[in-house]
Amino acid sequence: MSSGTRPAGTGRLVTGVTWAVLLSGLWLWGREATDGPGGSSAPTTGDIAAVGRPPGVELPPARDPLPGLAPRRVDIPSLGISAPVVARGLDGTGAVDPPPYAMPHTVGWFGSGTRPGAAGAALLVGHVDTETRPAVFYGLSAARPGAKVRVTRTDGSIAEFTVDDVQVFPREDFDAGKVYGARVAHRAELRLITCGGTFDRAAGTYTANVVVSAYLTGSGASSG
Repeated sequence: MSSGTRPAGTGRLVTGVTWAVLLSGLWLWGREATDGPGGSSAPTTGDIAAVGRPPGVELPPARDPLPGLAPRRVDIPSLGISAPVVARGLDGTGAVDPPPYAMPHTVGWFGSGTRPGAAGAALLVGHVDTETRPAVFYGLSAARPGAKVRVTRTDGSIAEFTVDDVQVFPREDFDAGKVYGARVAHRAELRLITCGGTFDRAAGTYTANVVVSAYLTGSGASSG
């Protein structure tokens, strides 16, 4: 997510008590969370083609879900991403704030949703850039099937996920159920989401969302 000129009050994830409203709100967050602290437009990230899962890529079997615990850190070694994770809760208006622009290298976890390692799809979101520099998920579109995503949880345990596919969902053709819903019943899954496509300066938004999907394949103890 990046900066753009918008009316005050936009740029937040609007949600509610039902799953349908949650999905709509997350979509809105993906569309609208491009407000930065100023009014200038950020550079574009370029058009991105969906990677999907190339033929012949062998992926490990899913393991049984773990007890649900909140995330503390996320690491994607193949991309050089290592970042703290903070929960984003509802404010008085029923909105979930994305990570603040003062913390561009922090990932947000939707704390009212699935906890990483538990059955369901846990949602991690991050900005792609700010007005002046790349942010935490700037390189997310370079993820490839088979890559490992390690989530360190509050008890020090690590839930290890394997990337299943990478897709780009245009803003005008966004399937919230496909993006945010679990693909396999009772499986522990992970979604890592940021803005993608090109930056539409007139609208003040990116034209798409990059969505990396992964599923639980291992666990262990933190070495640090």
